[in-house]
Amino acid sequence: MKLGQPIPTVVGRGVFVPGDDIDTDRIIPARFMKCVTFDGLGAYAFHDERFREDGSSKGHPLDAAAHAGASVLVSGRNFGCGSSREHAPQALYRFGLRAVLAPSFAEIFAGNCTTLGIVCGVVGADDADAIGAAVTAEPGAVLTLDVAGGRVALGDRNWPMALPASTREALLSGRWDPLQELAEQAAAVSRVARALPYAAWTGLDGAEVSRG
Repeated sequence: MKLGQPIPTVVGRGVFVPGDDIDTDRIIPARFMKCVTFDGLGAYAFHDERFREDGSSKGHPLDAAAHAGASVLVSGRNFGCGSSREHAPQALYRFGLRAVLAPSFAEIFAGNCTTLGIVCGVVGADDADAIGAAVTAEPGAVLTLDVAGGRVALGDRNWPMALPASTREALLSGRWDPLQELAEQAAAVSRVARALPYAAWTGLDGAEVSRG
């Protein structure tokens, strides 16, 4: 997903990872957080859920051949709870996921997802189970998340999907990455810095800023 690009819909195949209270340590174990950048974190998404100590597969849904390339994760209540580590949504994004459907989300996790362009859509608990069962039975079927309309569709079936109003607006307007917004205002930030009676740094526009 390109920065600044509106996200009115997410279209992709789904994968069901059942269970409530899936926390960020399960999504990305802490020992993999020693990285300098987030590059490569996708390989460790749900690592301990997917692999034994000898590296052999546990047969996790994310590794099922039928779900290879799935981009919409369906799960249970309170998804992303626990530590607020940004590495968790970063790992999911680099694994290839672009949306998560669940009955509820940890607030900080959902916010971190939004800044990557990952849609966290809230669906009813029964609906999450129904969608999960459908994508498990029909792994090639395509889910369509309508951000503007607040619906999830799979073939001729559809379910309501909720998003906070501010999140929906950010996704639809393409203003979902605050770092991009800051970068776009580099000249204005540097002008303010030059006006400060302190600070000595290089402005975001590359100009030297020096105050005694």
